[in-house]
Amino acid sequence: MGTIDGLPPLREVIRAHDLVAKKQLGQNFLLDLNLTAKIARSAGDLSACDVLEVGPGPGGLTRGLLAEGARRVVAVEKDARCLPALAEIAAAYPGRLEVVQADALELDLAAHLTPPVKIVANLPYNVGTELLIRWLSPKVWPPIWSSLTLMFQKEVAERIVAKPRTDHYGRLALLAQWRCNAAIVMTLPPEAFTPAPKVHSAVVHLTALPQPRFPCDFGVLQRVTAMAFNQRRKMLRSSLKGLRPDIEAVLESVSIPPTARAEEIGLEQFCALARAVQAA
Repeated sequence: MGTIDGLPPLREVIRAHDLVAKKQLGQNFLLDLNLTAKIARSAGDLSACDVLEVGPGPGGLTRGLLAEGARRVVAVEKDARCLPALAEIAAAYPGRLEVVQADALELDLAAHLTPPVKIVANLPYNVGTELLIRWLSPKVWPPIWSSLTLMFQKEVAERIVAKPRTDHYGRLALLAQWRCNAAIVMTLPPEAFTPAPKVHSAVVHLTALPQPRFPCDFGVLQRVTAMAFNQRRKMLRSSLKGLRPDIEAVLESVSIPPTARAEEIGLEQFCALARAVQAA
């Protein structure tokens, strides 16, 4: 598809503004407007939402979000070179696109967004996981956003949706699935991007639950899972011995064998363990 909105094709935009992707910014531009529109649609109905996009680059996904009817898009771009191209999109969609030049890691979302909010982004590879963890761990739950539709390296996406006893299962899966329903909704080959990365990519859709799936204190759960997965091949009685001197008894109190390993333990059991550790 050359265009979806009367604006030039993205390859022309990149040439006109000399937008060579920078590796140090984690940039890989997605130029196929068929694909960007498909990603926008995977986020669901956007007509009543403010949409936060991080790292829009030349604006391919931005255009997809607007063309699919987003009430308003707030595009956060750190790279000043991309601002003229984004300004052209804003002019084509009066009042519906706000471009914020900022580092997304330092942005106060509430200052720019009016609920309901969805976050849709082809995240820069170098900050994608950190942004996800921040969005999953606000001080108050439920968060300002109702869903996240995010592109990652495929391996990261698989870590988000992983189940126990699989290679990708770990802390990221536990955190994401504790507070969200998560699913991979699309995979993309390297050649879909400019420049082509060395790995496949995948889009993950996460829908915020009204409450975490199982009760426990977030800080305790973080501490327990960090210790367990930092030494994931060790038995839990060894990897968690720094938590409490009686950790074997605590594990047995929630029906977790002390000889089990972190990758064998499901979310519900980890939450039960976090409650037991806190109570003890």
